[in-house]
Amino acid sequence: MSEGNYLVTGAYGFIGAWVVKQLLKRGARVIALDQSSNPQRLRQIMSDEEIAQAQFAGGDITDGEFVHGLIEGNGITHIVHLAGLQVPTCRANPRLGAMVNIIGTINIFEAARRSGGRVKRVAYASSAAVFGAAEEGHAVTEREAGSMNTHYGAFKRCNEDNARVYHLDNGIDSAGLRPLTVYGVGRDTGMTSDPTKAMKAAVAGRPFHIRFGGKTDFLYIADCAEAFIRASSVDLPGAHVFNLHGETVHMRSVVDEIERKIPKAKGSITFVDTPISMPSILDDSAIQAALGGVPRTPVADGVAETVDRFALLQAEGRLDLSDLDQ
Repeated sequence: MSEGNYLVTGAYGFIGAWVVKQLLKRGARVIALDQSSNPQRLRQIMSDEEIAQAQFAGGDITDGEFVHGLIEGNGITHIVHLAGLQVPTCRANPRLGAMVNIIGTINIFEAARRSGGRVKRVAYASSAAVFGAAEEGHAVTEREAGSMNTHYGAFKRCNEDNARVYHLDNGIDSAGLRPLTVYGVGRDTGMTSDPTKAMKAAVAGRPFHIRFGGKTDFLYIADCAEAFIRASSVDLPGAHVFNLHGETVHMRSVVDEIERKIPKAKGSITFVDTPISMPSILDDSAIQAALGGVPRTPVADGVAETVDRFALLQAEGRLDLSDLDQ
């Protein structure tokens, strides 16, 4: 794993921060790209000394020549492409959402094409938003994508198709990963961040209301990051798209686990028992067969690790509560 130069786009984001952390732990050389200049998510999960091991670049993913220059100038061999805009921004400004999510991804693949084969493969973030609604209890497979109900989901499906064409035309190997409800330290935006915010609120002794409920596919962030790293590193020819699955449980079970870790929080975490409009179970047999043993942390363990980290940050006076008021 120490061989190769890795570019992580969206490195200051939630998943990006964990990918950077785990790549550095493996001894990889990491170039971290983000338009933001705020490394606060990295600082929630890493020490300043650990963060300093990565090289950081500020820039715009929609600038194709900048992306090409960054990849060429650093001899990039593997790419984990996570930069993107989420559902609310894509709904409010579809043009901006398309520029970042689609054109930004095209720029990554164009730079890989222009590398003359030096870039070995691209792992990129797709999403369970490529699925429409599904029957309760049905585990959807990769082939069931379609009937998207957001611009964000449509953009992600477009990226999957473009990745396939880049392989057909240029032989670029890639893997798009489709997570659903990812949770853990650093998850602080979007509706599906609410379970993580509830964990933080419980640590801080504050009440919190989760805006959705029912059953959903909860994926612990460390497992999600591991899947992206494997997808960017394993020799797997072709253009692949994989579901990511963690554990499908009811929101009541998540709240129960929070209360088990923090008994004083009992009754202070509430939720609306209305599920999000996406499948509650993602079939991950394809990625398990292709990449082998992608971890699935049980929700009980993931909640416990998240709560423990939030408690440590609180003890150090570094627990940021600003997202609880959003």
